[in-house]
Amino acid sequence: MLCFLALILHRVMRHRLRQARSELSPDQALAQLRRIQRHSVSINRTAPVAGVSIINQKQASVLAALNVKKPVVDAQMSLL
Repeated sequence: MLCFLALILHRVMRHRLRQARSELSPDQALAQLRRIQRHSVSINRTAPVAGVSIINQKQASVLAALNVKKPVVDAQMSLL
């Protein structure tokens, strides 16, 4: 069942990328999206601050091609 769902997801991604005229394969798109990270930081038991790493232009174009909304949390954080 899990393999079948993965196959369907892969085919849907491939279809959406082709529709958007993207030259990326589903594997390349996932490699770009894998770099997006969610963070939550709490210091000395204060309320946690959550954020998402800054989404670059290539990641934004992959999200747009896949028709997926950008992740939204309290803030965007740089991983420099």
